Amino acid sequence: MTGTQEDQVPNDKRNLTRRRVIVASGAAVAATGIGAMAVTTASAGESTTPTTPKAAASGDATEVCYRLTSQTTEGPYYIDADKIRKDITEGEPGIPMTLRLKVIDSETCKPVAAAAVDIWHCTAMGVYSGYEAMGSGGGGAPGGGTPPTGEPPTGGPGGPGGGGGGGHEEPTDDERYLRGTQVTDKKGYVEFKTIFPGWYQGRAVHIHTKVHVDGKMTDSGYEGGHTCHTGQFFFAEDAVLDSVGLEPYVVNTARRTTLTEDTIYDQSGVQGGLLKLTYSKTNMARGVVGSITMGVDPDETNEGTGL
Repeated sequence: MTGTQEDQVPNDKRNLTRRRVIVASGAAVAATGIGAMAVTTASAGESTTPTTPKAAASGDATEVCYRLTSQTTEGPYYIDADKIRKDITEGEPGIPMTLRLKVIDSETCKPVAAAAVDIWHCTAMGVYSGYEAMGSGGGGAPGGGTPPTGEPPTGGPGGPGGGGGGGHEEPTDDERYLRGTQVTDKKGYVEFKTIFPGWYQGRAVHIHTKVHVDGKMTDSGYEGGHTCHTGQFFFAEDAVLDSVGLEPYVVNTARRTTLTEDTIYDQSGVQGGLLKLTYSKTNMARGVVGSITMGVDPDETNEGTGL
């Protein structure tokens, strides 16, 4: 963002959790009006070991607190746009998606209020706003490659054009769709209206995020403080496969990397950022709800540029 970068836990114990982030199963998802639901949860490879007996100290009796390392690279397409808004679609076509996020302290499991949460992701065709000249995720013009399948791309994920790491790229245009920031309420929640992301060669379907703390709201947006978490959210493979036959995803012929082949996702289920998704199995086009709880260490700085 713009500007510079409890429980009485012994210092040596708290230091063990520096650069660690937790995610727990998201708050209960209200799926009113979506019909018969398909719910995909972080099950494959998920570890569910609570950090301490005080796991539900956040006030959510059903919430469990986990300790893990799940910082990721910010990728080359981050823009500090400072657009404080809930709806980030700007008319971009795709399956409507509501993204519900909660931010909690990784030691106390208590909500982190007044934190600025950024999200940004590609279009159904794999293009990032601000970088349209680079085409599909930096990997060539949209429509290139081969039809999407369940198989990993030739050459392996994270190769040329993968867009998963490397240095920051300077924007090529002034577009800022599918990017936005919300400030958490007193219970640590934010909610975004967006679309189900598409894909591009070298990366599984994902959403980027940053969490900023200790700043303040001004007329120009959220200023000051520091970034305590940089991460990514991921989508269960069956949900992605449910989307590929729908408009406009069906015309995205870029080679698609599966979740198990992605080099950024750590295969740890919800602990690594795997979203809980709720949608109608028979009518996914009506909309998807995604939710997750992120635990952060507010005292740490994690810009996601040195990973």
